[in-house]
Amino acid sequence: MHVPDGFLDAPTSVATGVVAAAGIAVALRKARGELDDRTAPMAGLVAAFVFAGQMINFPVGAGTSGHLIGGALAAVLVGPWTGMLCLSVVLLVQALFMADGGVTALGTNITLMGVVGCFVGYAVFRLALLVLPRRLGSVAPAAAVGALVSVPAAATVFTLLFVVGGNAPIDTGAVLAAMVGWHVVIGVGEAVVTGLVVGSVVAVRPDLVHGARRLVSARTLEVRPSAVAGQARTEEVA
Repeated sequence: MHVPDGFLDAPTSVATGVVAAAGIAVALRKARGELDDRTAPMAGLVAAFVFAGQMINFPVGAGTSGHLIGGALAAVLVGPWTGMLCLSVVLLVQALFMADGGVTALGTNITLMGVVGCFVGYAVFRLALLVLPRRLGSVAPAAAVGALVSVPAAATVFTLLFVVGGNAPIDTGAVLAAMVGWHVVIGVGEAVVTGLVVGSVVAVRPDLVHGARRLVSARTLEVRPSAVAGQARTEEVA
């Protein structure tokens, strides 16, 4: 997914750079409402996990590569605005120190993976939660659905950008087939990884998962009789 330097023309790269800069500026303010003292360390862990996941690259044709994006995963765990900041930091480090994605294409990559990946993934996650049973067990499959949709969505936006400002002499149909086709497959893998990671965190600390906050706050306390005579125990019930 990392777009290299010169793949898109200057006006398109500048336009996506403006979109990315505006998104980051808004995210820096909005992220304050998503994190607190307990969940702030999660942002660092998410960024590290996404960084490691994106290091596994393989070619998908037309000069680009495919890998896990992590946008939906980050958005569900720490919130879409914070998730976008995590992806932006990862992409900045990769572009400056690892030549993974062009420096002049940094705005394009942040727009595709940070903006589209996080917000499409989170929107689909929320829609899936409306359909699934209202319980904590639905968070992981809903996150997986969000991840599944977010990856080909980012690939589709890239294809649209290539139609507008592509520099390489490659047929648009070939780019669309390579990007969307391969990224549907990648989306399946991303859905599995996202579901497993989110499910694992929800199982032990659902209060740390941004996407599960509403379900956690809706849980009620239930008093059940204890096996020890004269005592009672209190449990949270989703």
